[in-house]
Amino acid sequence: MYYFDRRYLPDLSTLQPGVDPSFIRQLPPHQHGPERMEERPPHTQHVDWASMFPNEIILHGPTNRKQVALTFDDGPDDVWTPKILDTLKQLNVKGTFMCVGQRVQQNPNVLQRMVREGHVIGNHTWSHPNLTKIPINEVKDQIERTANEVYRIAKVRPILFRPPYGALNIEVIRKIIQLKDKIIYWDVDSLDWAGLTGPQVAANILAHVRPGAIILQHCAGGRGESLRDTVEALPYVVQTLHQEGYQFLTVPQLVNIKPYH
Repeated sequence: MYYFDRRYLPDLSTLQPGVDPSFIRQLPPHQHGPERMEERPPHTQHVDWASMFPNEIILHGPTNRKQVALTFDDGPDDVWTPKILDTLKQLNVKGTFMCVGQRVQQNPNVLQRMVREGHVIGNHTWSHPNLTKIPINEVKDQIERTANEVYRIAKVRPILFRPPYGALNIEVIRKIIQLKDKIIYWDVDSLDWAGLTGPQVAANILAHVRPGAIILQHCAGGRGESLRDTVEALPYVVQTLHQEGYQFLTVPQLVNIKPYH
């Protein structure tokens, strides 16, 4: 159990170096690398895109009900994703998993478990590139290849799509719309990929949550990266928000759209 001021905002300058080596597993990296701050556009661009394309780009759910959605990017892997699934099962909470095609291919049983346990699968490209930095025909391939692999393994074809790093431009947006997918952003970033401790991740989420929030977390990392902080933070975050009257939904439930084509 963690004890901290609900209003606390984590200071990145206080991050603890390293993690417990017993929690590190050598995972295959994304072809285009793990989460990196320099690849992410300013958050204001997220708001601008959502304003320009209100029916295609979703930043959050309705703000008049105490409902939120937990989302988890970059999986599935065979280390951290199962731990997160175990925790969600214990808490009786369903999440939305934005999956990378390479890892879907490598961990089919974990993907099948997600669907079997009532979680929703979204598309997070095949190899996690910044879509604004690759040719538009490759953007289509990144999305369709992942959707086809998810369908092959789990017999569902995702409608939800999250661009790596949140990076978009008009050309990419038009291609995604052409594919009839919905772009799912977030309005609460846990920063769990940045090396925060469990209490810092929990504090960062709780300090920013509001009704309708879509919360960004991760269920897999790059080579040697630990997501122990996400696993540790989840019970406290869920229990605290439950006590405050919040309900946890999947993204399609939160914004009233279909989960799959």
